[in-house]
Amino acid sequence: MAVSTFRSGRLPLFHHPQLPNKATAPAAACTRNMLNGRSNPNPRIKSFILFAQYSQSQTQQRDRFSSRLQSSIENFPKLVEDIVQTSISTGPRGALRLAQGIQAFVGVGGEWLADVSRSTNSSTGIPSELQLGLLSPLYLRKLFERMGATYIKLGQFIASAPSLFPPEYVEEFQKCFDRAPPVPFEDIQKILREELGRPIDSVYEYIDPTPIASASIAQVHGARLRGSQDDVVIKVLKPGIEDILVADLNFVYIAARILEFLNPDFSRASLVGIVKDIRESMLEEVDFNKEATNIESFRRYLQAMGLTRQAAAPRVYNYCSTRQVLTMERLYGVPLTDLDTISSLVSSPEDSLITALNVWFGSLLACETFHADVHAGNLWLLRDGRIGFLDFGIVGRISPKTWAAMEVFLASIATEEYESMASALIEMGATNKNVDTKAFARDLEKIFSSIQELDTEVVVATAKGTNTNATAVSANIIVDERQMNALFLDVVSCFIYEFNYVMYSAI
Repeated sequence: MAVSTFRSGRLPLFHHPQLPNKATAPAAACTRNMLNGRSNPNPRIKSFILFAQYSQSQTQQRDRFSSRLQSSIENFPKLVEDIVQTSISTGPRGALRLAQGIQAFVGVGGEWLADVSRSTNSSTGIPSELQLGLLSPLYLRKLFERMGATYIKLGQFIASAPSLFPPEYVEEFQKCFDRAPPVPFEDIQKILREELGRPIDSVYEYIDPTPIASASIAQVHGARLRGSQDDVVIKVLKPGIEDILVADLNFVYIAARILEFLNPDFSRASLVGIVKDIRESMLEEVDFNKEATNIESFRRYLQAMGLTRQAAAPRVYNYCSTRQVLTMERLYGVPLTDLDTISSLVSSPEDSLITALNVWFGSLLACETFHADVHAGNLWLLRDGRIGFLDFGIVGRISPKTWAAMEVFLASIATEEYESMASALIEMGATNKNVDTKAFARDLEKIFSSIQELDTEVVVATAKGTNTNATAVSANIIVDERQMNALFLDVVSCFIYEFNYVMYSAI
């Protein structure tokens, strides 16, 4: 086994001979002095300073309370107007959803009681899962499925966030992907007749009554077109889904508005703005005309960039597509998570995943919209080796203004122009608009200077196998712990300074 060590005084990537070693930041210096325990040794002066700080703090608290009270009085009519308008737009759907919620709760609660009763009579006793009641993964997932589209979407979020939720919940909520309760085929046929405005057999030669997938808002059936004999899939909006989404999302919006009114601190997290964005994106998802437009946009991107041999999106048949019905080319393949089948189709599954990521990242730059719901069910490896992108109901958009700010930010890192870097971050929305740009730039310069001065040591170890000629190589970067602690304190002090600046600017 061989070990080599390389040592460098500072990180060359950020090095610039004209940069000062230390940046002056009064607030950061004050914070460091307090952390180091430095203070005035004179007890009388110390007492006076403490009294003055206490008096100033009391005055600031009174001013802040008065400011918040005045702001609440001014915003109250707007809050009432929003609640009234949202309630009117919801209409009787709100009462209907409340009844459906009670019915779902009673239904799943009845299942839980029946299971508890059976377990009580057994010798093993009540399992731990039943002891959690409706909060257990199984019954909570069943409750979400009965509550409908909005809660199934929430279940999909839980399944996609293993870093936020316990593994048993993540595993159980995986069943929310394409396994929602299906709608009877008779109801699907009724929607097709109403939307197409003509007999179903005049458009489709055959429709499989068993759904390929049943998701939160739509159901997908395999079919064959009359005349062309093309294999297609028909995506049909489930009946009543739009009313459910409007009622649920309007309730969440009202709750967010009331929370922000009662606690203005929530406004700094843009709680209402986030809820509005979620509401808009989910209501866009129930308009299949918009999804058809998104698919065609992505197909144009693949064509323009010469990526049609690496990736594909289904062709849309517009003559038999409407707002609630979407007829698309049927793509045959397997989800990217099915590693066993993928290995039988291609020699290098890793290359397929890299291709998918490259195509997706390219769409951020070169496409009008980008796929914003990339999970295993929407990314397939097709039989011909291409990557298939499915389900364009949820897409994202990056404004030209944000892209311009990002270009300035990347350029300013290379040239070490910290005021431009600060301005670009503010323009991208990374900070509050009230941040002092020059002070922010000084803080950024201080942090980057601290990074440049880090003493780094690269340790490379190699080992040759006993039975083979293969050599394993590993490398580690070792950084001085004291320097890292100092850098961490600089970051914290800069955060405290900017936070205080925003707070007092708001007052």
